[in-house]
Amino acid sequence: MTRRTDWAEFTDSVAPRPRGNGGDGRAVGGGDGEGDDLRGGAGAYEEDAPRDDRARGGRGRGRRRGFGEPADGAQDSGSASSPRAKEGESSGDPAERARAICLRLLTGTPRTRKQLADALRKREIPEEVADEVLSRFEDVGLIDDGAFADAWVESRHHGRGLARRALARELRTKGVDSALIDEAVGQLDSEQEEATARELVARKLRATRGLDRDKRLRRLAGMLARKGYPEGMALRVVRQALEEEGEDTEGLEGGGF
Repeated sequence: MTRRTDWAEFTDSVAPRPRGNGGDGRAVGGGDGEGDDLRGGAGAYEEDAPRDDRARGGRGRGRRRGFGEPADGAQDSGSASSPRAKEGESSGDPAERARAICLRLLTGTPRTRKQLADALRKREIPEEVADEVLSRFEDVGLIDDGAFADAWVESRHHGRGLARRALARELRTKGVDSALIDEAVGQLDSEQEEATARELVARKLRATRGLDRDKRLRRLAGMLARKGYPEGMALRVVRQALEEEGEDTEGLEGGGF
């Protein structure tokens, strides 16, 4: 018989974790290497994209800028990235300043309306001016939270293997409307999630060889829990993977272990 453990042991670690200075909250934890890109390379919208050597001709280990991060290392409160933008930000007209700030932050990466509104608030742009500028940007398609959510789900599921629950949580922290979140995560179904969970387990299975069955089970199931997979699916996928390796999985049926 194996020890029964509450699924909360794993799901407690699903909460977003800070990643260094000034980055977005990280939804998946490290420690077991589960952050590897499933496609073998970082997607254009990866928040936690791996370091990129190619930018330096194969030398150095500079981190690739992620989805929703400032271009060229600029922070929301930093200087503008071009003389024209800098001139706009230094303008006495709040609307002109707001437009310049938003254009700079949107250069190279999409952002949600909330992310831009937060940046304008930090720069002390009056709320009514900010609302007017942001609405205008939405009208012309420079802000599109629905497209942002769709791209986020596509990238973070296929690139990092996150399940619908973890993806929805990340989008909520970025201020995306609940209806848009539901529509975006609706791109994924249970079959897609399970196929991705199997791929994740297959990638990590070899690293657990030599451990006893309970440790392997906890490590693999914990990895899936951190990525937002439901208990039943995680246990089923891990159990089947262990069975294929000849492990005795008697007693692993049911809602716990």
